[in-house]
Amino acid sequence: MNLQLMTESWPRAKNILIIRADNMGDLIMSAPAIRALRDTFSCKITVLTSSMAAGIAPYLSEIDDVIVFDLPWIKAKEVAGNEAIFTLVQQLKERKFDAAVIFTVFSQNPMPAAMIAYMAGIPLRLAYSRENPYELLTNWLPDKEPYTFIQHQVIRDLSLVNSIGAVTEDVSIHLDIPALAWKSAEDKLTNNGIDLNKRWLIFHAGVSEKKREYPGDLWVRSAKKIIKEKGFQILFTGAGSEKILCEQLAAETGENGFSVAGLLKLEEFIALIEKAPVIVSVNTGTIHIAAAVNTPVVVLYAQTNPQHTPWKVSSSILEFEVEEDKRSKNEVIQFLYKEVYRRPTPMPQPNDIYHAVNNLLEKSSSNT
Repeated sequence: MNLQLMTESWPRAKNILIIRADNMGDLIMSAPAIRALRDTFSCKITVLTSSMAAGIAPYLSEIDDVIVFDLPWIKAKEVAGNEAIFTLVQQLKERKFDAAVIFTVFSQNPMPAAMIAYMAGIPLRLAYSRENPYELLTNWLPDKEPYTFIQHQVIRDLSLVNSIGAVTEDVSIHLDIPALAWKSAEDKLTNNGIDLNKRWLIFHAGVSEKKREYPGDLWVRSAKKIIKEKGFQILFTGAGSEKILCEQLAAETGENGFSVAGLLKLEEFIALIEKAPVIVSVNTGTIHIAAAVNTPVVVLYAQTNPQHTPWKVSSSILEFEVEEDKRSKNEVIQFLYKEVYRRPTPMPQPNDIYHAVNNLLEKSSSNT
């Protein structure tokens, strides 16, 4: 295989498939790299992604089309059977893609996605790999993370596409919010007893993995402290599946605590985050939405993925260690526990959250 010839073929790729198969936050962080491909090669971008991430795609202007498929090597609520994989391959064949770019976090193996692209006859295929992929990839970068260095996911993805000549001057992440999204959100919030003429901020407690949860009693104590000291209303946000959790937290918070879980459409939720002076959230897609709309964010950051901090936004990272019995068995993540997260890191306390919120509010005030 002539690697130089393959690299020189990329500018002629006008129909590119992006395989970013995991969560919403991951897709958001890939946006600058996708932009680099689109701008450099003037190509159409189709993203193959999961049902968990597909909802954010309409708000990412870099994406032209979406294929939704929950691949079996990615954690999902439901996974299609093995026959569906062959249907997917046939669908990709019919779309006649010129190239495929596979974005992964450093603890993921790109080979299953590379095999699908290979079976679909996509002539150019790019990804990171720890091992020699031979014919599965036409272009690849040796994956040295996290053993040699760790870089932010945005930089990781940009470095991958830079290797085939795709560049962009705009490395920010941003979301396109429909003009009427805030108005409809405002109406729903008002109808649920929230006074938007008074100060409010967001507490986002829901997360997909138990190991990244922040304890409920600490959420409540933190909310009560901010209400007492700053006079804010606290809006507990989450998906419909997190409604019971948020209602319980709001009830225990008492006056000025509100649950809005399951109340808002995604576009309304994005608009809500954009209007918030600060959000406090566990490490989930919400913090990447905040970064995309430039809202300061306090992250209660379980020590799992050090490369997924908020990108280019004012933030405070309050780390805490993952209980040993909840830690991933993935050997790459185990390396992080042994080498990067060696020191004990206790759970952030309400005072820590209060001071982090206060500092971000003061910083925002001084910048206006």
